[in-house]
Amino acid sequence: MPAVPSTSTLSTSTLSTSTLSTALLTDRYELTMLEAALRSGAGHRRCVFEMFSRRLSGGRRYGVVAGTGRFLDALEQFRFHDEQLAWLDDFDVVDDTTLQWLRDYRFSGDIDGYAEGEPFFPGSPILTVESTFAEAVLLETLALSIFNHDSAIAAAASRMTCAAGDRPCLEMGSRRTHEDAALAAARAAYIAGFASTSNLEAGRRYGVPTTGTSAHAFTLIHDDEPAAFRAQVAALGSATTLLVDTYDVATAVRTAVEVAGPDLGAVRIDSGDLVGVAREVRGQLDSLGAHKTRIVVTSDLDEHAIATLASAPVDGYGVGTSVVTGSGLPTASLVYKLVARAESDQADAAWRAVTKASPGKIGHGGRKQAYRRHSPDGVAQAEIIYSGIDPVRRSKSARQRDDGERALLVPLVRGGEVVGREPLADARARHAATRAALPPEALRLQPGGPALDTIFVESPSHPR
Repeated sequence: MPAVPSTSTLSTSTLSTSTLSTALLTDRYELTMLEAALRSGAGHRRCVFEMFSRRLSGGRRYGVVAGTGRFLDALEQFRFHDEQLAWLDDFDVVDDTTLQWLRDYRFSGDIDGYAEGEPFFPGSPILTVESTFAEAVLLETLALSIFNHDSAIAAAASRMTCAAGDRPCLEMGSRRTHEDAALAAARAAYIAGFASTSNLEAGRRYGVPTTGTSAHAFTLIHDDEPAAFRAQVAALGSATTLLVDTYDVATAVRTAVEVAGPDLGAVRIDSGDLVGVAREVRGQLDSLGAHKTRIVVTSDLDEHAIATLASAPVDGYGVGTSVVTGSGLPTASLVYKLVARAESDQADAAWRAVTKASPGKIGHGGRKQAYRRHSPDGVAQAEIIYSGIDPVRRSKSARQRDDGERALLVPLVRGGEVVGREPLADARARHAATRAALPPEALRLQPGGPALDTIFVESPSHPR
């Protein structure tokens, strides 16, 4: 078996070519299933896969769909080029017939999904993939890896921004996770209400506002704290944020106002009893005439710490480790399951609902249509899942039903072409609006059941 080259020995051309394909960001069994299905003939059978969660992680009361835009980008790059095919051949992953099929692979089916930023609940069909088995099964790992990560980050970030109220949350967790995960986390956190990120690539690639000033090392490299503050203000102006807990906080606050003047933008506190220190700093700033100088706190914050700081005179929160790790729950527990298949390869073949019946994992077969029921005053009441819909009779996903049910599935891909790409700002605005429509118990931080019940309705003829 050929030796696998280390990344240090890969040429620049090899690395650049690899970035053009997402095809090997998958599990081997997707390809071995493909090979066996092509041999049996089942690979050409039309089918429907759905991605959903059987339960919400950690007793959270709602999930948040995030990763849709990244998935659509990755889908367009899901191509088996010569480099990927050669590797599969060298390591005997699949046979020659399958390699040739993969060479021509282009997803040609349809994909619907919950719009990015939408809350979801157990059983919500947040992604529906309709195509041949061979085309659709290959997308399982790609979809799950993106949505599980990004939705977990967004769920944690949503709880944090909810706890923060009108005070901004700043994402600063790049140093606490993998470099690629940091980008995805910054994007997901922004959807869920974070105001900015420290990650510059997230700013360049996704347009997330960036922020950042200095660390303790900047103060320590100077001869004393006043020299460090003067250098920062000279470079960045008096509107900058000065870090005031390298040595003595009270001394640093006084020095900061002396150097920058009463128009100093903000001070940052990164240690100690944040509630008590913030109150002392606010009183000191006011006594020095710096009434408009804001206080930003950091130091291992999560949604519970942010809630504790609600009564403190704090103007913003910098969150690192907790947001990029999903606040201890780094997956959204999503699965990707076959729910319907055609009886044969014939174009007019009847459809059969299918589902596994393992203990504790019993599902609902058949293609679904999802609606959210609202009260007359606009408060969300339940997730209504119409199960058993014939795939050829999909409803128009944008339709608003007269009885207060809002359709949740929107077109993302049609005939293999992406049709559902949207600006990140739209997903951010959607999350703010749909979270505001949830009942008050959804916003509690204590573990509990889903804020909305998921009601399955077996109705093959509803809606047309």
